[in-house]
Amino acid sequence: MEPESRKVGDQDHKFIDDKYSVEASENQANEALRLPITEAAPIYEQLLTVFPTAAKYWKQYVEAQMAVNNDDATKQIFSRCLLNCLQIPLWRCYIRFIRKVNDKKGVEGQEETRKAFDFMLSYVGADIASGPVWMEYLTFLKSLPALNTQEESQRMTAVRKVYQKAIVTPTHHIEQLWKDYENFENSVSRQLAKGLLSEYQPKFNSARAVYRERKKYVDEIDWNMLAVPPNGSYKEELQWMAWKKLLAFEKGNPQRIDNGSSNKRIIFTYEQCLMYLYHYPDLWYDYAMWHAKSGSVDTAIKVFQRALKVLPDSEMLRYAYAELEESRGAIQPTKKIYEGLLGDGINTSALAHIQFIRFLRRNEGVEAARKYFLDARKSPNCTYHVYVAYAMMAFCLDKDPKMAHNVFEAGLKRFMHEPVYILEYADFLTRLNDDRNIRALFERALSSLPSEESVEVHTYCQSHLMPTGSPKLVKTVSFSA
Repeated sequence: MEPESRKVGDQDHKFIDDKYSVEASENQANEALRLPITEAAPIYEQLLTVFPTAAKYWKQYVEAQMAVNNDDATKQIFSRCLLNCLQIPLWRCYIRFIRKVNDKKGVEGQEETRKAFDFMLSYVGADIASGPVWMEYLTFLKSLPALNTQEESQRMTAVRKVYQKAIVTPTHHIEQLWKDYENFENSVSRQLAKGLLSEYQPKFNSARAVYRERKKYVDEIDWNMLAVPPNGSYKEELQWMAWKKLLAFEKGNPQRIDNGSSNKRIIFTYEQCLMYLYHYPDLWYDYAMWHAKSGSVDTAIKVFQRALKVLPDSEMLRYAYAELEESRGAIQPTKKIYEGLLGDGINTSALAHIQFIRFLRRNEGVEAARKYFLDARKSPNCTYHVYVAYAMMAFCLDKDPKMAHNVFEAGLKRFMHEPVYILEYADFLTRLNDDRNIRALFERALSSLPSEESVEVHTYCQSHLMPTGSPKLVKTVSFSA
């Protein structure tokens, strides 16, 4: 599925280009670096309103607050950005702050720091660049005081558990982590080390092989890119394809880990992808539908809700969201989504009318659909597509050819000038083998259509009526033109 196009006018394009100008944004960020935080804060807030997933701007903002010991402001910023920006440099900044505020709090502070490391690794521990975080955590655990043999044993067990997670995580530092783990186990007990290293060697080998493959995909991604709306550039297309390839790689579960761990890895990759392709409806759609197909419909619904906050004008996302809600029996929420697509009824698209009619028929019955159609056709912007869709619904689903015929006839009063409508009506009559009405339809149409617009109608006569054994009909229609 290609990225949904943005239908905007020249002035809107200019506004969008100005708003999402990468060069202007980088200049603002550089300017903020030179200002005191009181003057820089409004600049950062403005930048992050436009680029809410720009981890580098969040990091710059929070570091400016940390530099002047604004701890409350720092905490607030971290609470706003961490879970939406799964990026290692930002999270390392977070752990640096946590260590600083807990540095002199003794055992209580050490426990808070340990929890923060666990929290961080649960979100970004799978990142290919997370090696230094694992190493820092291990160094922290090893530095904790042990006042007796029991505490020493607990500390060693905690260190071992972290090592055993780190050495099966495909990161840039996996080789170094394995060497450090070997040294750690041998320093504790050479006899025990032999069995443990033998058990974990194949798991490490698998993770290392996956790392080498993953690195090929990761190296194609621009990690400094700002999330701007798609504009069709070649570089943008390359990034879109790079993320698609990485996602396909992760979905293949190359490490052959359990489903829960594999799904967590895929979710992490999608979340990182959306930091950069934030304005791409097809990525949001893929993410939501992946959750739905994995059995997590509630999570898929939440993804659609997030997506529509970012892209409220994306009809594709709204239709997909409505379809998913309806599939789980949430009829009233679905109806609200469709009513939102219908808007004020004046500028409603034909697709919105058609999809709502179909929804009403499925859930409230034939009469509700008929009543809405009668209202919709009063709109001056109601197109022939709505008539065709409703007529064919009556014919194919309700098995009511008379109703379908009446709808086509009613539409003819408005759309006699639309060759495509004439042909849709003719197709319907052909299904009924109604030669008499086909001839009458074409005679009326060809007498009112300008010659340059009647070519399709004549082509239809040649390709559809001649093979049915009705040359007289074709001749009659042709002469009537």
